[in-house]
Amino acid sequence: EVQLVESGGGLVQAGGSLMLSCKGSGFTFEHFVISWFRQAPGKEREGVACISSPYRSATYTDSVKGRFTISRDNAENTVYLQMNSLKPEDTAVYYCAAGDACGFTQTSMSSMDYWGEGTLVTVSS
Repeated sequence: EVQLVESGGGLVQAGGSLMLSCKGSGFTFEHFVISWFRQAPGKEREGVACISSPYRSATYTDSVKGRFTISRDNAENTVYLQMNSLKPEDTAVYYCAAGDACGFTQTSMSSMDYWGEGTLVTVSS
């Protein structure tokens, strides 16, 4: 059974940090680009960051550059999202997804092969 399981969400004050994890199973994790997306209440899902394999090339959306860092450990089938200097506008459900390319458009999202169920991040002001 293919699974992507996110963890690490929670409640944090503005300026704080969280690290999210995305663990895959049931597929060849190292062959996939892993992306993080988020969806805030009442808003469309948007891309946050993605990381390729095996070269670990990372891409970020502008609003998180310099604050978030994506990394991966293929031996553990896990991708991480370190989130620093969190802002209330980072509040959202964060999802990880596996696909064959990095992209933040709706078309790219629809082409992802696997999705997790999400983890909630709440940043209080």
